[in-house]
Amino acid sequence: RLHQLLLFVLMLLFVTLSPLGARVNGAQRWISVKFFSIQPLEFAKIALALYLAYFMSTKQELVKTFSKGIIPPFAMTALFCFLLLAQPDFGGAVVLSLILFFMCLIGGTRFIYLFMAIGVGLAGALALIIFEPYRARRLVAFLDPFADAQNAGYQLVQSLYALGSGGFFGVGGSSQKMFYLPEAHNDFIMAVVGEELGFFGMTLIMVLFAMLFMRCYKIIMGQSDLRDRFSAFGVTLVLAIGATLNLAVVMGMAPPKGVAMPFLSYGGSSLLASMMCIGLLLNFSRTAR
Repeated sequence: RLHQLLLFVLMLLFVTLSPLGARVNGAQRWISVKFFSIQPLEFAKIALALYLAYFMSTKQELVKTFSKGIIPPFAMTALFCFLLLAQPDFGGAVVLSLILFFMCLIGGTRFIYLFMAIGVGLAGALALIIFEPYRARRLVAFLDPFADAQNAGYQLVQSLYALGSGGFFGVGGSSQKMFYLPEAHNDFIMAVVGEELGFFGMTLIMVLFAMLFMRCYKIIMGQSDLRDRFSAFGVTLVLAIGATLNLAVVMGMAPPKGVAMPFLSYGGSSLLASMMCIGLLLNFSRTAR
């Protein structure tokens, strides 16, 4: 079933590059069919996490080797990332790479291989940034958004204005989402939350996420079967990386990547994938010690 899931998700990623793929804001990341659209990336995260959990748990005696412990999971992740970069979706490729890194870290991969992978990954990311001018502009705007506040740094500047104007308890109705902040309903939903509910509302949401991840930790550590433990960790990673990167982008701590906030950002694919992760974790909780 896992191999069928991988093939299905890979097929969806291929379809995004076909005429059935819908182009939005210069990127062809969705499949649009009559009355609905789907973003395969959200399900690729889960499929990759489950595959890596299966590999790390069943190949424990091989994970410290290069030929059989490094090449298969890295090759599978590279295939996913290649299809995402073709859309293009640099942020999605970063998320999958982070899932691979943390799964290898807890799976027992040698640190020397991880350090080599980090070096190769950073070199590849730098090359992608250099050869794509819009990525270079985003990076420069991230470093100093107010230097180009009306162009490349516009979105981040407006996000910071929204967070700054929220105060402690917020202003109630957001003016940024009505006139200024692009993607206010999606990638920058937390900027609107910060403006409307203030520091108190942002803290409350972070506390709720912290409670969720504490519960996830108990479920992970309660698994007696190694594959179940790695699988629970993998689907938790999908939620944790999404929430962390989204907050980092909104607060100007990371370059804009187009990562949705689990459960809060607009989009049926993101919500469905998040609920699938919760469903898997609830299922694992039934077998936790």
